[in-house]
Amino acid sequence: MRIGFIGLGNMGAPMAANLAAAGHQVAGFDTAAPAPQGVTAAASAADAARDAEVVITMLPNGQILQAVAAQIIPAMRAGAVLCDCSTVDVDSARAVAQMARDAVLGALDAPVSGGTGGAQAGTLTFMVGGDAGDFTTVQPLFDVMGQKAVHCGDSGAGQAAKICNNMILGVTMIATCEAFALADKLGLDRQKMFDVVSTSSGYSWSMNAYCPAPGVGPVSPADRDYAPGFASELMLKDLNLSQMAAESVGADTPMGALARQHYEDFVEREDGRGRDFSAMLPRLSQRQR
Repeated sequence: MRIGFIGLGNMGAPMAANLAAAGHQVAGFDTAAPAPQGVTAAASAADAARDAEVVITMLPNGQILQAVAAQIIPAMRAGAVLCDCSTVDVDSARAVAQMARDAVLGALDAPVSGGTGGAQAGTLTFMVGGDAGDFTTVQPLFDVMGQKAVHCGDSGAGQAAKICNNMILGVTMIATCEAFALADKLGLDRQKMFDVVSTSSGYSWSMNAYCPAPGVGPVSPADRDYAPGFASELMLKDLNLSQMAAESVGADTPMGALARQHYEDFVEREDGRGRDFSAMLPRLSQRQR
């Protein structure tokens, strides 16, 4: 399949490389990052999109997504599918989908979960909104880049699922870090804490797969001095999106709001920028009352 891939950063580059390694013809563009092995570098976003059957975007935010969509949609051939894998606000996802439909193009919002490790290993999970036929067209590419793709509903449903998922993640990581900080002060060994909680009712992805305590559980960013991984500022971005969405529909999400405040303090006023979001643990461990 001929693929245009726009956004070759920490997530986009390995995703594009996996598609190329699977035998697809991939033309890639990024304003700063080089094209990974197997991907042909395009001179512009429009050039990457031209003649592609599927164009995949992986971009920082909704404003940039809409600007890039305005550049590439006129260059795309009728019937092609624009598949955005960025994490953006629901309104931006729906606006881009409408732009694509107006140009007789397919459109999917397909944000991902799994981080840079999942992007490199091809084990991402895709949460997808859009037409079922477009989902079927792109499904073989999801199978290369990930382990699971769920068609969540109409345009915007993928972003809604991602926002809800990451609000849960932000809250549970804070709770996990608080529990380890409390265990420390109570004199409980961290490994013993993990051995109990990881097989008890406190089981969670934050504990079992991404433990914030170094040297405990599977290898995680905590074992690399909290080098991301999933950066704290990205968690803050997702929690901001969850609260924007909650306010827009009148949903009461006090835990999500509190988690956002914690990460805002960590990123903007402490040393969290550029560190993994699980670095909330050393922050809490160092606090004294």
